[in-house]
Amino acid sequence: MKIKRVLRWSALFILLLAVLALLVAYVTSTNNCDRISRFTGAGMKAVIRCDYGSPDALKVADVQKPAPGPDEILVKVRAASVNPLDWHMMEGTPYLMRIGTGLRKPTDVFLGVDYAGTVERVGSNVTQFTPGDDVFGGRDGALAEYICVRADHAVVRKPAAVTFEQAAALPVAGVTALQGLRDKGRIAAGQKVLINGASGGVGTFAVQIAKSLGGEVTGVCSTKHIALVKSLGADRVIDYTKENFANSGVVYDLILDNVGTQPLSAFRHVLSPSGRYVAIGGGGTHDQGITGPFPRILQAWLLSHFTHQKLGMMLAELNKRDLSFLAGMIESGQLKPVIDRDYKSLGQVAEAMRYLEQGHAAGKIIVNID
Repeated sequence: MKIKRVLRWSALFILLLAVLALLVAYVTSTNNCDRISRFTGAGMKAVIRCDYGSPDALKVADVQKPAPGPDEILVKVRAASVNPLDWHMMEGTPYLMRIGTGLRKPTDVFLGVDYAGTVERVGSNVTQFTPGDDVFGGRDGALAEYICVRADHAVVRKPAAVTFEQAAALPVAGVTALQGLRDKGRIAAGQKVLINGASGGVGTFAVQIAKSLGGEVTGVCSTKHIALVKSLGADRVIDYTKENFANSGVVYDLILDNVGTQPLSAFRHVLSPSGRYVAIGGGGTHDQGITGPFPRILQAWLLSHFTHQKLGMMLAELNKRDLSFLAGMIESGQLKPVIDRDYKSLGQVAEAMRYLEQGHAAGKIIVNID
């Protein structure tokens, strides 16, 4: 009995220490936003947020212009795009993610990932890029006039036939669609593919990529986007306001779920016995609360161990190979970025984020910065 009492009290003591450490970390969590906001030199403009919150928390600030290190290039950003990822970073939701991004305040005050622009300077060790090259890729803090990027990371030359807006639309959404279908979904020619959320940023790319890889594609979207999804090559389009795909009687070999609008059981019901279900990011824009989509992700992972169906989620891994592959698809006419709205300045980023928050954008939302 004495040993049980000691173990119980030891466990409670450890739990108390963990709670206390978490509380201290929360109270002391801060960032350098005040110092950044006081910058008065010759720099650049960038979108920053000092606290988590709504688009009202965003502001365009004068900040120090970065200088490239030996292995970096300095890019003058011409266009950027916003993603649900940026929305989650802005809101700090689900709250569990704040363990890595800052408990009380965001550790990184800059925002954005997708960009396209022109190389202005190169580091001393850089040989694959020269000033004047047009490039695109993914880098944290892309909603700014300039960014520094490691030359060996996710940045490639922009083909002349691809506009800055098209290139800025590609990185996160395009690579997510490609890797979700090809790598995680292991798509094969002739397979039946269901894309839930076919009119969104990832969805519009996924319909076209799935078709180019030989899939028989069914897209799920709202009434107003049916014509768009059909124009992208979908063999069939389901209007979710009128029909539940789970009751259609059709069985799919691969399901790419961009929005998480149905319980996992509904997807399994229309998935072949050896089919694959891929949740993009675990769900849609509005996954908030403490844990967000993580319980669903855990459920999918557990079920995969007791069934021949493969159920899982994925986040894109940006890399040079896939960025170049997608740019080549645009050049060859196999892929066309769908741009819903094109905002004209960094000052309109908050407006762009409000529109993104509604969750009804058809394709990508672009911000012109030049």
